[in-house]
Amino acid sequence: MKTKFTAILLLQLLLISCSGTISTLKKEYSFNTSSSLKSNWNFNPKEWALEKDTLTGTGGPMHWGVIESRKQLPENYEINFRVNMTKESLFEVMLNLDKEKYIRTYLYQINQNIVIGDGVYDKKDDSYGKRGGKSLFTKPMELQNNKWYSVKIRVQNNQLYFSVDNKITLECSLEKSNLSQKGKLGFITNGETKITDLTIKTL
Repeated sequence: MKTKFTAILLLQLLLISCSGTISTLKKEYSFNTSSSLKSNWNFNPKEWALEKDTLTGTGGPMHWGVIESRKQLPENYEINFRVNMTKESLFEVMLNLDKEKYIRTYLYQINQNIVIGDGVYDKKDDSYGKRGGKSLFTKPMELQNNKWYSVKIRVQNNQLYFSVDNKITLECSLEKSNLSQKGKLGFITNGETKITDLTIKTL
């Protein structure tokens, strides 16, 4: 009986890991149906839509498309997903979004860099200085439209690791860089971006 229960539990965990779900031990993030997207995320439905297992965001140079989770990120976590910037030049992951402050981890085609930065986001104001922010750490990487990239982000013991395709990596101390140490998760695009295979786990 115990063996049967263990087998059922392992099967459930396998099914969860293969779904298009942002999942923690408490299953706080979901991403696999339109209804779960609406209940767990704040977004403009004209800017973000879920079709099958792919989330597509649309924005512009003067108004970035933003989607923001309603749940707090764990203290220590790992995020994995694949992303495709089909139009324009910027895709950004908002980490530890707390009030108007967050950590910028992003792919930037214009400068051909991946970046960690200190960000601000005012929901009601698209003007310069009310969104985005300064770059703290950059590393060159060839980036282009209509290409899928694998992104891994890990925050553990106040240390941030950000890597793309397991070959270009940036890291920093949240405390030493005076970066936000708690908050929510979000995504930004200034064109059109597709996200799939998104998972998050508590470390």
